Amino acid sequence: MPRGAVPDPKQIAPLVALIHQEQFTEAEQRAQSLLATFPESGVLWKVLSVAQVRLGKDGLAALRQASELLPEDGEAHRNLGAALYDRGQWAEALESLQRALLKQPDDVSTLIDAANTLRKLERPAEAVPLYERALKQDPGEAEAHNNLGNAWLELKEYQNAELCYERALILWPGNAQIHCNRGFVRSAQRRLAEAAACYRQALASDPKLIDALNGLGNTLRDLGDRREAATLFRRAIEVDAARAESHANLGAVLFEMRRVDEAVASFKRALELAANHVPAQLGLALALRQQRRPEEAEEQCRAALEADARHVEALCLLGELRADRGRFAEAEALFQRAIDADPEHAAAAYAGIATHRRMSEADSAWLRGAEALTARPLSLAQQISLQYALGKYFDDTGQYDRAFEHYTRANESTKRYGARHDRERLRQRVSRIIQSFDGRPGASLGAAAESELPILIVGMPRSGTSLAEQILASHPAVFGAGELVYWNGAYDAFSADAARGGTAAASVATLAVTYLERLRALSGGASRVIDKMPANFWYLGLVHAAFPRARIIHMQRHPFDTCLSIYFQNFFNIGPYANDLGDLAQFYGEYLRVMRHWRRVLPANVLLEVPYEALVEAPEEWSRRMLAFVGLPWDPRCLDFHQTDRVVITASKWQVRQRISKSSVGRWRNYSKHLGPLQPLAAAAPPVPGSP
Repeated sequence: MPRGAVPDPKQIAPLVALIHQEQFTEAEQRAQSLLATFPESGVLWKVLSVAQVRLGKDGLAALRQASELLPEDGEAHRNLGAALYDRGQWAEALESLQRALLKQPDDVSTLIDAANTLRKLERPAEAVPLYERALKQDPGEAEAHNNLGNAWLELKEYQNAELCYERALILWPGNAQIHCNRGFVRSAQRRLAEAAACYRQALASDPKLIDALNGLGNTLRDLGDRREAATLFRRAIEVDAARAESHANLGAVLFEMRRVDEAVASFKRALELAANHVPAQLGLALALRQQRRPEEAEEQCRAALEADARHVEALCLLGELRADRGRFAEAEALFQRAIDADPEHAAAAYAGIATHRRMSEADSAWLRGAEALTARPLSLAQQISLQYALGKYFDDTGQYDRAFEHYTRANESTKRYGARHDRERLRQRVSRIIQSFDGRPGASLGAAAESELPILIVGMPRSGTSLAEQILASHPAVFGAGELVYWNGAYDAFSADAARGGTAAASVATLAVTYLERLRALSGGASRVIDKMPANFWYLGLVHAAFPRARIIHMQRHPFDTCLSIYFQNFFNIGPYANDLGDLAQFYGEYLRVMRHWRRVLPANVLLEVPYEALVEAPEEWSRRMLAFVGLPWDPRCLDFHQTDRVVITASKWQVRQRISKSSVGRWRNYSKHLGPLQPLAAAAPPVPGSP
């Protein structure tokens, strides 16, 4: 057979008939048989490719041959482009589809395929005219209206996108994906209630539509309903466990619900499925930071920045990690890079700058930028962080009424997350704690309980616990472990064991062994390890029962200064009592009640009460007293605590890197006219001991 010979049309016609009759296996076999004789017949390769594709086989080789041998056949080029598109080879797919359009410029399917490919290549502006050409040929093509809407959405032309989706729904009213896409438009415009309604409409048509499950979950998360959001993300994972986005979304909401270990697991699963998934990388970095694993957190940030050196969230988080180490100039440079990269989405950067230094009226550019952002549609978390930052600016510049106005907005917005402080429940819990340890809590309970390794620093948040830890952790024999989450769960386990009739001594011994193992794993050989979880004041009876030789330092501060400072902080891991001055007053009263009890039942030699005001007045005297109390010799490095190189992730990380200042003592007087709900604490505050 001569080179280039082609089969007789009578041999081709039956093959085409087989394709139309959907007898693809027979069509494939006959085409392969004829290709042995006519290997350069483009038509045979085209028939073979169609049969193989319809059979679910890899027809790419046949498609390529058909496209090469039939350069004037637009359909052959389109078929190859469609196959390459399905394989994710979008640049090559576009080349084939463009060749097809040269031969059949008005073919609707080819126009739509080419436009879809351009969007995959992040070129939506070029896709728009192709969709419009397709719709000019066939105005009834619902998919083209929908996809044109998607292109407009990617271009942030929300009104155009909305019109396209409306037209698509007229043609295809029950389509769940189109309803979901309308939700995306409203989400982008921060019309969250409307977005939620669109996602719910989509789910009514298709309860397993993952885009709608994730879209509604993210919308509800922004609206403050984290529990339902988590439920939706779990449903998305049940539908398709291989979707990285769903795992990353679940991790984000679990982190916000303070379930950090579970969040880490979700983020890691997302990254197993998609190694370069930036939201999962940054979510994992946040969680690792909270777990005091800063090197690993920074590694995740850097991985995200490798993909996009101007990624605002990655720059901000890397800035926070720098600030945790006391490298505030580097942190501010990163925050400023984030603002320069995208000022309209840099709320976290503005907040970071305000948090890590004292603001002044010279920061007028910062103020203009931050106030301009508050007028934009922001997520709830961004709104809150900016209001706290503006409060900090006005407090630093002495504009106290304006500061209090912004702090109030921040706290009222935080209440939208739905968590509520239950005053009666707290009162009952404190009563149970007091009843559980109404006598002297402490005989020795085995070798673990004899350890002097633990030092607990307790007190209300913002009472000086971070300052005390920084001073003591500057001693070479002391390791500051930060806020360890242990005794809250330990008390619940102890209570549950008692309710089941367990032996108290055995239960306490088990808790002691577990805690001691954790401290030793952190200590690096130090002879003392500080657990600076302020709220451990609830559990001092259990602590003493487990470790009768452990030393407990109780930081005290004027109740008005303490409560205002709490109210002025955007805390990650504090309860909803912090967002209402009345709730703060009740919480503080219960704290006073339980501390009065511990003073009565604990041996005097295990509890040292340190007044914050006295510590800042006479830092060396009180530092010496604290060291003597924990059984360590004096070390002058404790006076230079602000130079100690260690990671601090609490809200006080900037303050503990400064020399001691008396400026925060009596700060409440600047806000005296706003303190009505705190007035019951004026008489209830404990007497403050004098300096030694």
